[in-house]
Amino acid sequence: MAKGPAPRQLRDSADESSVRQRILSAAFSTFMERGYTPTSTLEIATRAHVSKRALYALVGNKREVLAACISERAKRLQPPADLPEPRDREALGRALAAFGARLVREVSDPTVIAVFRLAIAEAVRAPEIARALDSIGYETIRAALREIMTRARSAGLLGADPAEMAEHFSGLLWGSLTVRLLLRIADRPGPREVTRRARAAASAFLQLYPSPDDAEAARQP
Repeated sequence: MAKGPAPRQLRDSADESSVRQRILSAAFSTFMERGYTPTSTLEIATRAHVSKRALYALVGNKREVLAACISERAKRLQPPADLPEPRDREALGRALAAFGARLVREVSDPTVIAVFRLAIAEAVRAPEIARALDSIGYETIRAALREIMTRARSAGLLGADPAEMAEHFSGLLWGSLTVRLLLRIADRPGPREVTRRARAAASAFLQLYPSPDDAEAARQP
């Protein structure tokens, strides 16, 4: 019979996870306060109350620390693991509205908007921030939406390219809100506005993309 990890191994693993989270929290706070380029790994280690050796062992160099910070927040942008298969367009609309509301809540979080502002401010000196934000953060969103669209197309509810539909839904969901949040000329939407925005985007999307059968019928003379 196979033995599980020893209690000491479990304790050591939990301790490492706790220290790693402390490092990421310290790094994120320091990046926000000082910017990415001026921040050193020594400052992060000092704030996290760990040695530089521990920082490099548990997370990595400064670029890897930044990527880990973004990855931690990107985890919240995954679709629910129990997302049901859309069996009709009404259910698809509900799924899109639910996931859209989750995206707006998470991405409009002040800490996430702060990462966007950091990427913009450091775009010339540290373009790796923008690249990490796109490849880790935005790609998580794009992949999740493509998965929903792919399932809907497989069920015969949609007929267009999943990547194209994902981009269009995202545009309908956000409009100019992201830019307005970045410019600090709009407040983070509250729960009622988040729900309204997500439902409106889902409704507009379904009008823009009829089912293949409806699209074919509309083409008939």
